[in-house]
Amino acid sequence: MIRNVIRSDYLIIGSGIAGLSLALKASKNGTVSLATKKKIFDSATEKAQGGIACVVDKSDSFDAHVNDTIISGAGLCNEKMVEKLVAEGPERVRELIEIGVDFTRKSYSSSGFDLALEGGHSKRRILHCDDITGNEIERVLIANILKYKNISVYENHIAIDLILDDDKICRGAYFLDNINDCTKIFEAKITVLACGGAGRTYLYTSNPSIATGDGMAMAYRAGADIANMEFVQFHPTCLYTTNMSGFFLVSEAVRGEGAILRLKNGEPFMGKYHTYKELAPRDIVARALYNELKVRDENFVYLDITAKNKDFLKKRFPNIYAKCLECGIDMAKDMIPVIPAAHFFCGGVAVDEHGRTSITNLYAVGETACSGVHGANRLASNSLLEGIVYAERVYKNSLQFLKKEYERFSVDFVRNSTNSLINELDIFGYKKRKEIQKLTWNYLGISRSNERLLQAQREIFFLKSEIEEYFKNLHFTTSEIELRNMVFVAEMIVRCAVDRKESRGLHFNTDYLFTSLEAKNTIINIERKLIT
Repeated sequence: MIRNVIRSDYLIIGSGIAGLSLALKASKNGTVSLATKKKIFDSATEKAQGGIACVVDKSDSFDAHVNDTIISGAGLCNEKMVEKLVAEGPERVRELIEIGVDFTRKSYSSSGFDLALEGGHSKRRILHCDDITGNEIERVLIANILKYKNISVYENHIAIDLILDDDKICRGAYFLDNINDCTKIFEAKITVLACGGAGRTYLYTSNPSIATGDGMAMAYRAGADIANMEFVQFHPTCLYTTNMSGFFLVSEAVRGEGAILRLKNGEPFMGKYHTYKELAPRDIVARALYNELKVRDENFVYLDITAKNKDFLKKRFPNIYAKCLECGIDMAKDMIPVIPAAHFFCGGVAVDEHGRTSITNLYAVGETACSGVHGANRLASNSLLEGIVYAERVYKNSLQFLKKEYERFSVDFVRNSTNSLINELDIFGYKKRKEIQKLTWNYLGISRSNERLLQAQREIFFLKSEIEEYFKNLHFTTSEIELRNMVFVAEMIVRCAVDRKESRGLHFNTDYLFTSLEAKNTIINIERKLIT
C-alpha cells in the first residue's frame, strides 16, 4: 500500500549523464526529485570508456562531424537535429569542464586536448578521461548534485508506471521503495525519463544490470509514441570470457589507436568488408565479426594492439589494460579475444527538438529517447554528447510548466503483498527472463529474417500474456518489474522490425538485402549464403 506522496517541481528518473546534468540545471529554478533504482553511481554512463565526440580542434569542423554522423546513421538521421547537436556540443562540454571534469590534455595539440579517433569519424574529436570517461563525468556530476539542498536523491527506488490524469497529462510515477518495501507516488509538474537503455533484454550485452528498458516500457504502456526500436547497436569488441552473463567492453578507441581484428590464425579480415577496415561504422564491424564467427563456427576473434608498447597502453588504456590482465591477457604481448554484444538502442521514446514526448509534461533524454540524431546506427561517442545537449534543451523548455499550478490528486493503489508467493515468482521470473534474452539474441540480433521476426512476434505475445498475469497478482519486486519491462521492450523491437520493409543500418534483414542501401557490400553476399 502507498505510504506517502512525494511532491516536487521536477521528477527525474535515472542518474546517468543526462539525468544528472538536467538535475543540476533544474535546481536553479525548482525542486528536484532524482530517483534511481540502485545507487546514484549505477548507470551506463559510469561504464562509458571512449568519451564525448565534440568539435574542439581547428582542423575539425561542424560540417565534418555532421557528415560523419549521417553516414554512420545510414541516411536515417534527422539532419536538422544532428546539426543542432553538433553545434551546441562545445558549449555543453565547456560546462562540464567548468564544474570539474578533467579531460585528458595534450600540450602540443591545437585544442589542448588529447583527442581520440574512433570508428566512423574522419577526424580525431573524442574528448576522453583516459579510458574511464564516464566514470569521471559521473563522479563530478554527483559531487555537484550533493551540494544542492533542493535536489533530493532517492536511491533504490524503481519506477513502476507513469501516472496520467484524466486530461492525459503526466503527473509523476509510481515507485517501489526497495529499502522500506513500500510503494510511493512521486508527483511532479515535469517528469523526465532518463532511465538509459535496454541491453539486458539480450542474452549477451555490454550493459550494466540496470539496463532493462524501464523508461521505454513505462512510456509505451502510457501511450507515448515510440520510434526506431529495431535499431539495436551491437558493440563489436567486448572481451570474451567463459562467464557469458555479461561482457567487459573494449573501447572503440583501441581500434582508433591502431588495433587490428584478426582470425584465430592471425589473418586480418576487415579489409574485405570496408575500406575503413577496423574504423568502419559499428554496424559493419559487428556484422563482419558475426559472419566470421558463424562461417568458421568459432566463439571469438582477436583484437591485436601488440604493435604498441606497454607504457603507451598502460597510460592510454589503464582500465582496459588492468581488466585484461585480470583475465591473464597482457595487451602489450597478447591478442584480446572479443565478441559482439548488445550495446545501445538508437530507438526509444520519440521526442522533438526540446525532448518533449507525445504526452504533455513528459520528457525523455539520453538512451531512453529517440531524438533522430542516431538514425539507423549511432556514431561512436555521440551518446554522451546527446545526453548533455538534450539536458539543456529539456531544462529551457520545461520552465514554462513551472508557472502552472495543478490540483493535487489522490490515487488508490493497493498492492497484494502475498509474500508466500515470492519464491515461486523468483523461479518463474528467472526462467522467463532467460527466455526473453535468448529469443531476442536468436531472432532480433545482428542478423534477422522475416520468418524469424514472425516467430519472435508469436513467442513474445505468449510471454507477455504470462508475465502480465503474474504481475497483476503477486508482490512487487525489482526483478518482477524489470521482467515486465523487458518483455515490453522485446515487443517494441519486434513490432518495429516487422514494420521496416528494408535492410538498413542496424536492422540487417536478409530478406531485403538486394533492395537495401548496402546491397553492394561484400558482407551481404556472405551473410545470405550463411543464412540460406
